Formats: sequence, C-alpha cells, structure tokens
Amino acid sequence: MAIIAIIIPIFTLILLGWAIRRHGGLSEGFRRDLERLIYFIFFPALLFHSLAHARLDLLAAWPMVLVGVLFTLTGMGLGRLSKNLFHDPLPVYAAAFQCSFRFNSFVGLAVAEALHGQAGIAALGLLMGVLVPMANLAAVAVLARHGEGRWLRELIGNPLILATAAGLAFSLTGLEVPELAGTTLELLSRAALPLGLIAVGAGLRLDALDHARGHLWYGVAVKLLILPAVAWGLSLAFGLTGIWFQTAILLAALPVSTVAYVLANRMGGDGRIIAAQVAVTTLLSMITLPLWLSLSR
Repeated sequence: MAIIAIIIPIFTLILLGWAIRRHGGLSEGFRRDLERLIYFIFFPALLFHSLAHARLDLLAAWPMVLVGVLFTLTGMGLGRLSKNLFHDPLPVYAAAFQCSFRFNSFVGLAVAEALHGQAGIAALGLLMGVLVPMANLAAVAVLARHGEGRWLRELIGNPLILATAAGLAFSLTGLEVPELAGTTLELLSRAALPLGLIAVGAGLRLDALDHARGHLWYGVAVKLLILPAVAWGLSLAFGLTGIWFQTAILLAALPVSTVAYVLANRMGGDGRIIAAQVAVTTLLSMITLPLWLSLSR
C-alpha cells in the first residue's frame, strides 16, 4: 500500500495534465513551450541541485550503473528484433525501436523523490547520466538515415547530461554552491516535478492505437514487462540492495519518454507509432510500476 500511496498522486498529476489539455483549452503552442521550459530550465536545476549536495558513494553505485547498462543493451537488442518480427515500413520500425529502452525522466525523478527524497533523485540522476547518452545514440543510429545532421550537437548539448555532469563534479570535488544560487536552484527544483508530470499528461496521444499494432504492443510488452524482469534478475545477480536495487528497477520499469516522439518527428520516423506507445506505456505503468517497485523493496 505504501508504494501505491506514492504512485497515485504522481499519476493524478499526469491525468490532470491530460484533462487540462483536452477540456481546459490548453493550446499546443503553450504546451510545447512549457515542455521546453521544463526540459531546459527546471529539470536541469533539479538534477544539478540534488547531485551537487549529494555525497554519492560511487564504489557502491557502480554495480547499479552496470546493471543499467546491461538491461538497456538488452532492450536495444529486443527493439532490433522487432524489425525481423514485423514487416512495417522502416520509419515505423525506426520510431518504435525506441520504445524498448527509452524512459520518462519526469516520472522517474518524481517517483525517486517520493521514495527516497534528495538521495533518490541523486541516485537516479547518476544512472540517467550514463543511460541517457546511450539511449540517444542508439535511437539516432536507427533514425539517422532520415536525419537532419544535428544529432551530435543535440547530444552534446543535452541539458540533462550537462546538469548531471556539473552536479557530479561539484559533489566529487566537495565544492559548495553559493547560498544565493542554491536558494534559486531550490525554488526552480520545487517547480520541476509537478510541472513535468502535468506536461507528460498534456502530451499523451491515443489516436493511433490501430496503427502498426504489432510493433506497438510488442514495444509496450518489452518496456513494461520484459525489461523490468531482466533488470530484476540482473540486480539480484549483482547483489544490489536498498536504494541501488530500487533505482535500477524504477528506471527499467518507467514508461517511454515523450522525447522519443520529438526525436522521431525531427528525424523522419513515424511519429504516430511512438506517440501511441508513449501514451499506452504511461497509462499502463500506473499498474505495472507499483508491482515492480514492490518486488524491489
């Protein structure tokens, strides 16, 4: 029940975002501007603030990072397998490939904070700092034949990666954030999670559920069922416990990121398939995420 009590408010905000967009007159332009503001300002502030003040034991954390790398590579392999299982056009495969391993950072950080406070955000931020570049590179490699040549610049300039690196640098060197800057970052951090969850809900699209159904449901099953099971087995094999175990399972069990939809549209993939996968995994994870987290306690 404790896990459910943590999850319900988080998904309530997601559903609130969906309701605001559908019934509250939220324009598409405003929604996109809000997502950019969250992605480039609020979430980097949250990650940097949490990591800069954390005193992470990297020696204790490295098995979690290794487990994350291994289950992410497994997801990529399963995503590649879908090309042989289904015979949809290449843009469908290229977009749907991402569903097997990409994760929604907004939801993850909200759950991590609810479970473990600032320590949870710091642990998940460390894991994200390794897996976000992996996920971006793999997605771009498949979409590249449709690309516009800007992917390297976007990867290097990814605000979540930069904020994670900067926060880790402050933490490892023992530097202190000036008080005025720290207060400002804390205020921005407080806005990040509720706004991020509302933006996730506002971006849900359910109008393509009949499109490429084989690819759609295969990706959903991999992301919500197979990948968390692989992560759970690897976590046991590597002896993960406590916050490291739960953080690894949390990231593996997250729904697909809306960034996957943006990237697919930008690079010529089929946006409808990944938009439907984002919506379905987000809604179904209201059931699957508490179940996986309960197995990691």
